[in-house]
Amino acid sequence: MTFKVNDVNINYVLYGNSNGDVLIFLHGWGQNIEMMKCLADNFKNDYNVLIVDLPGFGLSSEPTYSWSVYDYADALNELVKHLKLKNISLIGHSFGGKVSLVYASKYKVNKLVVLASPFKKEIEELSLKTKTLKFMMKVPGLKQVGNAMKKYIGSTDYKNASDMMRKVLVNTVNTDICKDVKLINCPTLIIWGTNDSAVSIEKAYELEKLIKDSAVIKFEGASHYAYLEHLDECVKILKSFFGGNK
Repeated sequence: MTFKVNDVNINYVLYGNSNGDVLIFLHGWGQNIEMMKCLADNFKNDYNVLIVDLPGFGLSSEPTYSWSVYDYADALNELVKHLKLKNISLIGHSFGGKVSLVYASKYKVNKLVVLASPFKKEIEELSLKTKTLKFMMKVPGLKQVGNAMKKYIGSTDYKNASDMMRKVLVNTVNTDICKDVKLINCPTLIIWGTNDSAVSIEKAYELEKLIKDSAVIKFEGASHYAYLEHLDECVKILKSFFGGNK
């Protein structure tokens, strides 16, 4: 399904328990819905699940100007209003986590989960996309997801990105949202891998100090994709975290 915001078509899937609270999943830079679906599917029986292709990725069209993370958050809010969703919680990985942090600082959110999310002047290298595919093809249970992602990711990296998305990337990298995250007042879970080479584990503890009601959960030896490397454990943690919001 698609919804147009500021001349941009946003692709999304909405499924699960329509009577439940809403969980919104946002992927990282250069990725798509498939990257979050293996996590989101575990919540479809109890929650109404929304997964979005952020503009410029997957089947969503590119922004018509150099969007900031604030533009992404505002566009998501327009989609939420269009779908008339209430009682929402956000789960965002990396770039999607940065958008989630901004969203939670501006709009009502029940609970927030950030997975290795940059909030200062840093972001994962785009070349990590192909590394992610290679990793997923080797992990039992994730190969199917990896095959699906090939259609969208392939070997595209920064040098092959459009001029517009390069501008969006530069805009994103140069945006420090420390002041924004201090405004977040919902319970927040910060999940990180101790061997994250894109955004170091130290940043998780910095973020924890900025958000008053937050806690860090670390996965020893895990990378920037800790939530995939420890998928079953991550699902258990999130189910416990969201349990009070069914």
